[in-house]
Amino acid sequence: MILDIAHVCIAARDLDATERFYCGALGLRRKFDFLRAGRRVGFYLEVTPGRYLEVFAKDIIEPGDRHPLLHLCLQVDDIDAVRSRLKAAGIDTTEKKLGADRSWQAWVTDPSGVRIEFHQYTPESSQVTGRDCVLG
Repeated sequence: MILDIAHVCIAARDLDATERFYCGALGLRRKFDFLRAGRRVGFYLEVTPGRYLEVFAKDIIEPGDRHPLLHLCLQVDDIDAVRSRLKAAGIDTTEKKLGADRSWQAWVTDPSGVRIEFHQYTPESSQVTGRDCVLG
């Protein structure tokens, strides 16, 4: 059912500095950007084939905030089956929707408040094609 961890999403105070750290210092590769109104607001970094860090600009991060983890994403092979299984276990999920990255997604929140995204890639997913993801 669950194939792998698809990505971990982090908030960045400074997108350029974050990109330099992960791409320059750690050697990761930027896969694609998230764009809003022509402005880059985030990007995907490839850790290994099919495994990513998702980075979004965070306009205000509390100075004492030591946990800028926004959510965990799990790649699945059948998002409808995952939603059915969660529903059978009494866990509410969001409706399935096609995200701006052209991947199917649904969300839950774990008992500790961690948001979990389930992703099912399509042949048109930015994670597959490397095309930029334009946000509305």
